[in-house]
Amino acid sequence: MPQHTASRPLRWSLLAAPVAGVLILAGCSGGGDSGADSGDSADKGFTLMVAEANDADNYYEQLTDMYTKETGVPVEVIPYPSDAYNTQVTTQLQAGNAADVMILAPGTGQPISVVTLAEAGFLEPLDDTSAGIIPAGSEAQYTVDDKVYGQPTALAPVGLIYNSAGGEEVGIDEYPATYDDLLAACQTARDGGKTFTVLAGGVPFNTGLFAQLISATRVYEGTPDWNEQRAAGDVTFADSDGWQETLNDIVELNDTGCFQDGAAGGTFDNITAGIGGGTSLTAATPGSAAASIGGATGLDITVQAFPPADGQEPFTLASANYAWAINAKSDDAVKTSAQDFLDWAAQPEQAKTYADLAGYVPITGVTADDLLPSYAPIGDLLESGAYTGLPNASWPNPAVYDALGVGVQGLL
Repeated sequence: MPQHTASRPLRWSLLAAPVAGVLILAGCSGGGDSGADSGDSADKGFTLMVAEANDADNYYEQLTDMYTKETGVPVEVIPYPSDAYNTQVTTQLQAGNAADVMILAPGTGQPISVVTLAEAGFLEPLDDTSAGIIPAGSEAQYTVDDKVYGQPTALAPVGLIYNSAGGEEVGIDEYPATYDDLLAACQTARDGGKTFTVLAGGVPFNTGLFAQLISATRVYEGTPDWNEQRAAGDVTFADSDGWQETLNDIVELNDTGCFQDGAAGGTFDNITAGIGGGTSLTAATPGSAAASIGGATGLDITVQAFPPADGQEPFTLASANYAWAINAKSDDAVKTSAQDFLDWAAQPEQAKTYADLAGYVPITGVTADDLLPSYAPIGDLLESGAYTGLPNASWPNPAVYDALGVGVQGLL
């Protein structure tokens, strides 16, 4: 992937990768090619396909290297560009030549979601260890007919990543505590030659993500079961006061000058350049981008919740947005070996190692004083459970999220 002078590209991975792209690589040595092989699973290697935004996003390789050194089991990690990954996974699964293990998204909200692919017969059921680390209340995002098909990798907060030093340069001494404070900060940033938020307005995945971030307080803080009500037909987006407030806020933010000029055509490169180059103070991204940009630029980038409006309590987004899954077409010995690896990765020590390497939060045992420094502003929210998972993970199909993202583009 091309490098930028200001910083490395962000770790968008599955969460913010457009469902499009040319097939970059041919089929890999995965499930379709291993059926003739057999033997003791104790030393049976396997392949793992992952999305990587750049060469620095090698935390899967680091984790599997640790496993190989400890067990002697070889693991071949096959990286694909983030913007082509979804297409790679679905195409190779349909062709029967996908890797033995792959990184997917929970639920049904994306083409590579666990439930969607499990219902199509592409995934292997997992064991009780995998089931045991699924966050309470999100079991349906990994389960089909009482069988578990995905193992969450880590808890991934989503928020506005914030460059506090850039804020101080224009007279913003602290992150806005309320929505009204945010609107005032937008004007202060403009007066100082910056914009408060850089938005990839031309990319529905980012506009949809931004809307979901606002909805954390506008919708889910007061109505945590809103998705269940919608599934039952009791509420709709159009008739929801919370979703109307969310979209009206986006219009107001745009009219107030909170976004960069030309935001409607913005791309992920604008986010990278805006935050890394100091021309914008915040962006709606996976929380791991804070560590990625901070490490590349030396900036103190933190993850913040979107400010609540009057009468609302602070609330944010954090969910297990990524999951290990095993290819149903792989050789039985390979599948056993892959499950052994997943059992190893589920242990607290390995879970924390992965989270720290990837810039996330451990899937179990979250405490505010044991997180990466970039998560300090939302540490208490994470420890107390004042968060909800990404809403689109439990929406019935990807079209709902696409419609939200495109709708926000229209508002811009």
